[in-house]
Amino acid sequence: MTRRAFPLILVFGISVMTMMQGCGSYSFTGASIPPQARTISVSHFPNDAQLIQPMLSQRFTDELQDKFLRQTNLRLVDGVGDLHFEGSITGYSTQPVAITGDDRAALNRLTITVRVSFFNEYNTEADFQRSFSRYFDYDSNLSLSQIEDEAIELIVKELVEDIFNQAVVNW
Repeated sequence: MTRRAFPLILVFGISVMTMMQGCGSYSFTGASIPPQARTISVSHFPNDAQLIQPMLSQRFTDELQDKFLRQTNLRLVDGVGDLHFEGSITGYSTQPVAITGDDRAALNRLTITVRVSFFNEYNTEADFQRSFSRYFDYDSNLSLSQIEDEAIELIVKELVEDIFNQAVVNW
């Protein structure tokens, strides 16, 4: 780098940082969080579905917390944070989805539905209460227990991504 280019790069860098500072709520992850927000809380999501998968509740709650800790500067707190999530798992079901000519299912579908309430202390217009649902299709020759761990992991990641986007990504 030449001596002439250095001052230009420095000025450009300072300008970009100043503009981002002025915006206050910009994040390189795409999250738009009020600049005064410092904390997040995620209440335990109980499993209220008819069919109960024992570890699903804890896995979902942990994954939602981890997503915000990994992709934001928010600090996790007990109680109610500046951004707060609560809700429950309302659906966990499997059903046939691709019926063949001889009335047999070629695929089954595991579906998980979560009811979420989100509260933003500094931007109440961002608050929401809604259900999120994702599914995993699997070969009907396999039992649910054979694919359950993989399916739950994938579905939970997708649900958490959907919830994160709804709460703090304003595209």
